[in-house]
Amino acid sequence: MAITSIDNLLSDRQIKIMIIDDHEMVRTALRFLIERQPDLKVVCEGAGRDTAIPAAAKEQPDIILLDLDLGNEDGVELIPDLLAAAKNARIIALTGVQDSEIHNRAILSGAIGLLSKEKSADTLLKAIWKVYMGEAWLDPHIMASVLSEFSRQKENRKADPETVKIASLTKREREIIKLVAEGLQNRQIAERLNISISTVRHHLTSIFDKLDIANRFELIIYSYRHGLALQRDS
Repeated sequence: MAITSIDNLLSDRQIKIMIIDDHEMVRTALRFLIERQPDLKVVCEGAGRDTAIPAAAKEQPDIILLDLDLGNEDGVELIPDLLAAAKNARIIALTGVQDSEIHNRAILSGAIGLLSKEKSADTLLKAIWKVYMGEAWLDPHIMASVLSEFSRQKENRKADPETVKIASLTKREREIIKLVAEGLQNRQIAERLNISISTVRHHLTSIFDKLDIANRFELIIYSYRHGLALQRDS
């Protein structure tokens, strides 16, 4: 018996589904399950990068069901390319392992849903509809694991002395670091930012002190090593 769609919001169209799994039997079973639902339609499949990316670009699915373990491939690494190929797709990662590092990577790479393969078929269908409506879907135990890992990483970042140093920089100091990394001299920086040369020198002195570096050359090396040279203008 088909599950009723949420608030009948999907009654005027079908959700286009893509399945990515390296096992043909699994893809067949998922297709059979999904296409029993009147609001869902499997538009393409993939077994790995070579088949998945072109199919996603051609069919433009709404939801991509992605197995994170694709045999010889890491499913997480496909996520950015899938999202680039299928502009409006939302990814639900399917996982068979309790590995918070993999789960974190999947979420940080762009997956909006994360579902254990141990869950029921009804749970998968609910996840598809929820994610299609723009909500995140995480199993409670996976959520707890992810939040715990994020908390641990946050504490590590707090303990990292370089992170503390960088956090102390002002917006103007970050702008100056970026321009120094581009090779601009003090006069050029002053003209670019419409400030005086003495103000540029003052900011550089502050930057050197905060980052514990001695000169412009060290600043350039530091800025590329810690991503300050590549930061986007806000």
